[in-house]
Amino acid sequence: MRAVRVEKEHLAGIAALEAQCFKEPWSEGALALLLREDAFGFACLDDEGTPVAYAGMLTVLDEGQVTNVATDPAFRRQGLADTVLAALLAEARRRALATVSLEVRESNHSAISLYEKHGFAVVGKRNHFYKDPREHALIMLCNL
Repeated sequence: MRAVRVEKEHLAGIAALEAQCFKEPWSEGALALLLREDAFGFACLDDEGTPVAYAGMLTVLDEGQVTNVATDPAFRRQGLADTVLAALLAEARRRALATVSLEVRESNHSAISLYEKHGFAVVGKRNHFYKDPREHALIMLCNL
């Protein structure tokens, strides 16, 4: 599967994916931020056009912040998170962003490995950032 730019018609499917993957999912209205000029996202779609993986980014000046990276559990271990993250970073480079940051649960070793593969490094920690379960977040940064 290839990554496509997130469009308005993908938002309902991405909101459903968020609800499936996160305890505090972004709403369809909040995901609409990805359609603004200072934000973007990429999704992998199944044969019916339903998003099965996506990643989003908000930007300010020359800095990007990854909002979420999510993959439908039925489609995991197929490299889709890698595909959408690579597309996201390619767009960040095209826009001449200098850095991209994100937060990740410190216990999410598979996500941390994915981010490190793409050039992210741990630069800090946010104590008790996540709820249910309560957990620290690692702050990761990628210099582009």
